[in-house]
Amino acid sequence: MKKTLSQFLPILNWGKEYSKEIFVADAIAALIVTVMLIPQSLAYALLAGLPAEVGLYASIAPLILYTIFGTSRTLSVGPVAIISLMTATAIGAIAEPGTIGYLETAIALSLLSGIFLTLMGLFRLGFIANFLSHPVMAGFITASGLLIALSQLKHILGISISGHNLTEQLASLFSNIGMTQYPALLIGAGSIIFLLFIRNSLENLLKKIGLSDYVASLLVKAGPVFAVMITIILTASLSLDQKNLDIVGMVPQGLPSLQLPELNMDIVIKLGSAALLISLVGFVESISVAQTLAAKRRQHINPNQELIALGMSNIGSSAVGGYPVTGGFARSVVNFDAGAVTPAAGGMTAIGIALATLFLTPFLYYLPKATLAATIIIAVMGLVKIQPMIDTWRYSKSDFFAMAVTILLTLFLSVEAGIITGVASSFILFMYKTTKPHYAVVGRVDGTEHFRNIKRHNVITDPRIISIRIDESLYFSNIRYLENEINKLVAAQPECEHIILMCSAVNSIDSSALESLESINHRLIDANVKLHMSEVKGPVTDKLSKTTFMDDLSGQIFLSQYEAFNALSNNSPT
Repeated sequence: MKKTLSQFLPILNWGKEYSKEIFVADAIAALIVTVMLIPQSLAYALLAGLPAEVGLYASIAPLILYTIFGTSRTLSVGPVAIISLMTATAIGAIAEPGTIGYLETAIALSLLSGIFLTLMGLFRLGFIANFLSHPVMAGFITASGLLIALSQLKHILGISISGHNLTEQLASLFSNIGMTQYPALLIGAGSIIFLLFIRNSLENLLKKIGLSDYVASLLVKAGPVFAVMITIILTASLSLDQKNLDIVGMVPQGLPSLQLPELNMDIVIKLGSAALLISLVGFVESISVAQTLAAKRRQHINPNQELIALGMSNIGSSAVGGYPVTGGFARSVVNFDAGAVTPAAGGMTAIGIALATLFLTPFLYYLPKATLAATIIIAVMGLVKIQPMIDTWRYSKSDFFAMAVTILLTLFLSVEAGIITGVASSFILFMYKTTKPHYAVVGRVDGTEHFRNIKRHNVITDPRIISIRIDESLYFSNIRYLENEINKLVAAQPECEHIILMCSAVNSIDSSALESLESINHRLIDANVKLHMSEVKGPVTDKLSKTTFMDDLSGQIFLSQYEAFNALSNNSPT
């Protein structure tokens, strides 16, 4: 019972080892992450089309709940760019941005996503994320990064830009660009230049003047906070809000009340597919970050427990008026680099953000939205990567096709269409590949017991023998192809008397494949050719022994391909 409880509550495991030294390390990491998360949370809420304070709310309860349920020691959960974009797309089709209904729909989406994630974890469905292949996710993230950056130009330019795809947004941009507000442009462009300088040059500059690596790194991570402070002071002192500069305005002070939204069947039907997609994409992003960081410290991540942790985090987000969240790469890396030892650092970060919500929100009144837009643009610049596309094209044309389809449909149709089509195309390509199992006609390498592809190596063969190495398991989808290939090989080699199936890579043979093997055996008997098998694995042999196949087999089952070739060949060594 105790073991089962600790599996669902990992805090019981690492909590036993907690010490004063670990507390200090976690507290320092929490302070650093809190400083970074305040402007980031505000920015991502605006990206989702929500009031700025919602980003703060969504960074409190999820962090606390992940501390209790999560298996990663350093993952930081909260609003992220991709999920914010998907949230805006999903609820924008149901409610008008800026309305109460829009916020209520976002809260309901978080609850529904949390329920899906939790159920997936309880039913141990973490493997589902494997259907989101890396090329599809890379293409989706790249396209989403472009859409996010483009959508933020409305705040940089101080104009209205609408639409959920590239065509709509570009059309809206060009039609309204003549209405550019120069205060917004100066603040936005200046913030981008400032943040780029901090990211690319400040750390080396600080080291040159004598600051330690730790202090220099800390100041760089706090870059967005400096941008926020400077632009707030400029806006207030120059009264830029009265010169058509859009500001955040009044941010409610205090913590939100706890209340789960009501879910009715109408909401579930409208949001169900979007919530499921957000759940899957969020889980893939989160688990990849968690596993990458855990590997650096030789720690273990439990994918199914991570589903439960993310599910509870999203349910917690909805309970405090937040929107869907997941584990973020940037915040988690900062948490890791800052020295976080346990998930308690996340809980302390939540406390820091809660304190900011209680006491600092009045100072955000003059914060320009152009500054937050600049923060988002700089953050998503790392999402847009061209090199992986080039590498995928060189390595696998089929994977590049799935990636390209995902990018194009995400850009020119919608976020949902891009990810769904990407997954579908990957699955179709996978099924197509499995219908054509890889095989090779092999011969013996002279002076050895090894057998290699006759097209790649200079090997010894016998015209009376066709040795076929099968490189995949056999099942209903691929056996017909192999059956046809064997027929072609026999027809092309009239002197053939023996077929040897080298089964070293065959892990299973299903009933459809067994039936086809029986058909191949009988057809070869009619052609005066014997069918043999070699290097058949134990579990496969066990299953075959329960049938009549081995009794009806015209040839033999050999322990090794070398033994089979020697027994049947005129070229066997003396």
